[in-house]
Amino acid sequence: MDTIFLTDLRVKAIVGIFEWERRVPQTVSIDLEIAADIKRAAEHDRIEDALDYKAVSQRVVEFTKSSEFYLIETLAEGIAAILTGEFAAQWVRVVVHKPGAIRAARDVGVAIERGQR
Repeated sequence: MDTIFLTDLRVKAIVGIFEWERRVPQTVSIDLEIAADIKRAAEHDRIEDALDYKAVSQRVVEFTKSSEFYLIETLAEGIAAILTGEFAAQWVRVVVHKPGAIRAARDVGVAIERGQR
């Protein structure tokens, strides 16, 4: 199986457990890996045969901007559900980074894998 990836998709979102986090959108960074069979698209060189990763990124940005989760774990699950449901991905890896969440760390995040590879 082939993999399409998007790295460092930055979105401002309400995410966090503290009162100030519920008021102030923070930048999260999202990495996606999506299992897809790209052989037909590569053979025919036709966008119609490819996974539309622009549509994927737009949908993930739209979902993330409109969400108000307490946990990045919940955000990651929602993104995975969109990819496996709306885009029929057989397998996905979703990484959500929340830089600055821990002062002493450059980055904090979660990585989940859903579906069958």
